[in-house]
Amino acid sequence: MPPNILLITSDQQHFSTLGAINSRIRTPALDRLCAGGTRFTRAYCPNPTCTPTRASILTGMYPSQHGAWSLGTKLFEDVPTVGDGLGASGYFTALIGKAHFQPAASRPGMESIECQPVLRDLEFWRNFHGPWYGFDHVETARMHGAESHVGGHYAIWMEENGLKNWRDYFEDWPDDPAKRSRIYANRTWDLPEELHYTRWTGERTVAVIEESGDRPFFIWSSFHDPHPPYLVPEPWAKMYDPADMEPGSLMAGEHESNPPHFQKTLEDDPAYWEEAGKGEAIHGAGCHLHDEAELRKNMACYYGMVSFMDQEIGRILDALDKSGKAENTLVIFTSDHGHFLGQHGLVAKAIHMYEDLLKVPFIARWPGRIPAGKVSDDLQCLVDLAPTFLAAAGCPVPGIMTGHNQLDNWRDGTRARDSVVVENHHGTRSFHMRTFVTERYKITVYRDGGDGELFDLEDDPGESRNLWHAPSAQPLKSRLFHEFLQATLRDEPMRMPRIAAA
Repeated sequence: MPPNILLITSDQQHFSTLGAINSRIRTPALDRLCAGGTRFTRAYCPNPTCTPTRASILTGMYPSQHGAWSLGTKLFEDVPTVGDGLGASGYFTALIGKAHFQPAASRPGMESIECQPVLRDLEFWRNFHGPWYGFDHVETARMHGAESHVGGHYAIWMEENGLKNWRDYFEDWPDDPAKRSRIYANRTWDLPEELHYTRWTGERTVAVIEESGDRPFFIWSSFHDPHPPYLVPEPWAKMYDPADMEPGSLMAGEHESNPPHFQKTLEDDPAYWEEAGKGEAIHGAGCHLHDEAELRKNMACYYGMVSFMDQEIGRILDALDKSGKAENTLVIFTSDHGHFLGQHGLVAKAIHMYEDLLKVPFIARWPGRIPAGKVSDDLQCLVDLAPTFLAAAGCPVPGIMTGHNQLDNWRDGTRARDSVVVENHHGTRSFHMRTFVTERYKITVYRDGGDGELFDLEDDPGESRNLWHAPSAQPLKSRLFHEFLQATLRDEPMRMPRIAAA
């Protein structure tokens, strides 16, 4: 019998924020998944921003291949998805929560329903539940925290649960800066916990599991947090004491051997970023200097957001058990990319390809098929999810998918990867880069220019010593360039096999 597939994702979650490995945070539901499955310590995103990675999860292709190569771009609806493949084999497919497959603006030829004023057009959303990107059923919303692009199915749910004045709790559209400042003043949101979008995602995922019937299901339960802004209702806002937090830090002199934009994160020089970005919006461009006390408060709130999400994940797992379907359900938990909480002097997400941003938490559970309580350091990439899901369901994996089928690795440890490629492209030559990661080494190459990064992750796991220009590392760099090119050649898409000589 084909397995059910439940994909649970967070947004922008640092790989260390699991109670199973971090005593400062409480995540009993995720710890329960770890105990019942395998936790992978070296899982990577294919791009450290939302849209490109989410589109890669759907398509099994890298951003440069599926077309949604950056934030502010769109995954066009004609690109084949894992939902298409599973649906053709009889699966019920559903997306609950954040999508972010489309930009926050719309223009002819690149229409988006994930933008204003569509997001607040609740009549549109009452009549829209799919099909969309291979999902039979869709319930989605776009915002983080109290951001102004609230709306979609979440706003309808708030109204159905009695919160007719939900707009009072969110930023205005168009923006009212004074109202925005009041909302975020102390990181504690007066929106009732039971009407928060984290509760909505958990509740609606449970409902879809219960309503899925006898068909095998593929459900993507997509949580919005802990993506900033740092804002959460009580009791989560005060769950953690900022004094107990241990943010990351910058080692003295570590940026001296890095490209110039690393050092510029420690300076207030807008003119540099304007010139380097060529007018493009670049996440992480700018000064990252931060107050230590504020960073601790942000971190405490971030942990609270994770724990709130974990509570809802627990509800989902309980519902899966109650349904009697848990034994035949492949459950994956991961995040779309990582996050900086002071590591290397950085905050949030950025153009700096450190492990904190590229690595993600990753847990796979399938009772009787995937070992329970195991920890693996085998390389994983989120681009592998689509082909692996298809393989688990007994469906053919199309040649256009360039991710690797990890099913045997999850089940018996057979290695599927010896390297991972991570793309990052912001529309400028200055910040168009790719990173190649092997079991030991990591190299980042920029389009144009002679700078880059090379780290020995075994001898320097904190990535504080860039070997790019070190004379002794030049043979290693040459070897990694060759391996990088070989990996790129291996992962070319092949929509159809060759069927004739000509």
